[in-house]
Amino acid sequence: MKTNPPAIEAFNLTKIYGHGNTEVVAMNHVSLRVERGEVVALLGPSGAGKSTLLTALGLINPPTSGRIEFSGTLVLEADHPQVDLRSFRRKHLGFVFQKANLIPFLTAVENIQIAMEINDIPPRTARRRALELLDYLGVAPRAGNRPDALSGGQQQRVAVARALANQPSLILADEPTAALDSHRGRQVMELFRKVAHEQGAGVIVVTHDHRALDVFDRILEMEDGQIRSESRVPARPKEFPAQN
Repeated sequence: MKTNPPAIEAFNLTKIYGHGNTEVVAMNHVSLRVERGEVVALLGPSGAGKSTLLTALGLINPPTSGRIEFSGTLVLEADHPQVDLRSFRRKHLGFVFQKANLIPFLTAVENIQIAMEINDIPPRTARRRALELLDYLGVAPRAGNRPDALSGGQQQRVAVARALANQPSLILADEPTAALDSHRGRQVMELFRKVAHEQGAGVIVVTHDHRALDVFDRILEMEDGQIRSESRVPARPKEFPAQN
């Protein structure tokens, strides 16, 4: 029986900065596989290599060596792309970083809407989905506000909605709940789980929020540029909070 390829698979990723006496190995022969519909937590102390791994998987900061496949297709070998990386990221990946990085002269809903219009989604359809995402994340009343009128937590919720806008096959999130209270932070983590399980996306989340680890399917722990341990979270019923 033929099995579906994983959302992403990485082989022996290494990232080296500098050379000679100044050489720093930020990531050392890291291999991983994330299935479609799986949500994975990436833990580790500061300097462990988590962000380096995340930006390599996101095709933002290519590894020095190793290769990356999406859905069984080779996309990157070392720093040699096999596809147009910019176009591939836009269509297949969603990102959430520690800073929201919203476009300052656009409103909250426009920041989400433009991410879809770039991929040729009709404006009315894009706006409707953007409003639905803002409502789910509890910031619908701020849809018409620009970023400077939003709190840090509100800006991050808009950034999460923007990452989900194009229904990506892989979502990469770096501390997405750092600016949120416990209730909203939990809601965001549950949303990542829901997207993974219902839409078949793979999700990787760098987090220090140990209160929400039960939403993940698997937990990876990094140290000194390597994945040191892996554990599977006990299964739970796939029930999600009602929309607010």
